[in-house]
Amino acid sequence: MRGADQPILIVGGGLGGLTTALALGRAGRPVRVLEQAPEFGAIGYGIQLGPNVVPMFDSLGVTAAVLEKGDVPEACIMPDAYSGEEIARIPLGASFRARFRHPYIIIHRVDLHQVLMDACRALPEIAFEPAAFATGFEDRGDRVVVHAADGRSVEGAALIGADGLRSTIRAQLRQEGEPHQFGYVAQRTLVPMEKVPDPVPRQNVYLWAGPGFHMVHYPLRHGTEFNIVAVYRTATFADRLDERDHRAEVERTFAGTHPAMQALLALMNLERRWPLADRDPIRHWHRGRVTMVGDAAHPTLQSLAQGACMAIEDGVCLAAMIDRADGDYAQAFAQYESARYVRTARLQLESRYMWGIYHAEGVARDVMHETFAGRTEDDIFRCLAWLYDGFALPSDGPRRLPSHRLKESE
Repeated sequence: MRGADQPILIVGGGLGGLTTALALGRAGRPVRVLEQAPEFGAIGYGIQLGPNVVPMFDSLGVTAAVLEKGDVPEACIMPDAYSGEEIARIPLGASFRARFRHPYIIIHRVDLHQVLMDACRALPEIAFEPAAFATGFEDRGDRVVVHAADGRSVEGAALIGADGLRSTIRAQLRQEGEPHQFGYVAQRTLVPMEKVPDPVPRQNVYLWAGPGFHMVHYPLRHGTEFNIVAVYRTATFADRLDERDHRAEVERTFAGTHPAMQALLALMNLERRWPLADRDPIRHWHRGRVTMVGDAAHPTLQSLAQGACMAIEDGVCLAAMIDRADGDYAQAFAQYESARYVRTARLQLESRYMWGIYHAEGVARDVMHETFAGRTEDDIFRCLAWLYDGFALPSDGPRRLPSHRLKESE
């Protein structure tokens, strides 16, 4: 089986991989999703989805299912970690919906993954191959061969890497070393809502900002569960420590913070932590019949809660470009990359900037407080418009590429 008869291979069965598979399958294209885990599924905690992703769900036919599983908060609030004084607020109710046309959604990652899996499984064009850990690939000009750790070789018409921050596909396309680590780690916990004590606000999305640390929390699954994330800077970010050491670091870092934060820290399971990292933006993430989506292409910090949204936008855009190019994968991938690289690079850079804002120290922290205090609702919406107004699929071919894009090594 050669050429157009072969499936498009997707390495990675996360949100980006499933979105891409679903968009391709809905267009009638055969897809084979390779996942290193022994079975398809998701682990994780809560994620936030901006209004920019809802039109993508519309195009995939899953909006109703997502809204059934998710919740729509009334506000995103940033208090000071010590005083509890409100620094900033993004209203997410009627005025937000009027401006951005779609809701802001909070949802358990497992639930979103299941919505996409169910939609994919309903399509005969999409096949799943678990326990297929991709170790590399060959682009043979008329097809691509993916090699798995167990010795299998899988052939396809093209290859899409959706395998995350430490992508095997990216490592073969680009020689660039380890991701950029910032010295921060995240501790994540889900608890039943009935265990959350009174000092803690249970509704809406909260981000408590402090010097070198922050905490995020919000309800999930229609108020039955509570998602807590504690992020902090530590010199031991790359070390393997035990739970006792983690708790000692957390207690030291968050000492003196607001009683609501202290109450949440007491609930947290601190056994495991995740070092946080990103990569510098790049202009090119494809070569020949191979390209990437999501964190494999443009990994970002969590500051704007848009990693999943960008992966979903990627998948819808890429499928549309493949459909338009009708078998010319090099052209499709170049058009996709041209349509996406500036938006995703801006997200990466603005996320780094906001990381500094959230964790400001000293005089910079005072400036941050005063700056936010002077912002109106219109000011906030204007700052978010580039992101939340969404992504329009190119309608008439690729944009004209500027001369600085001619260097394929960038």
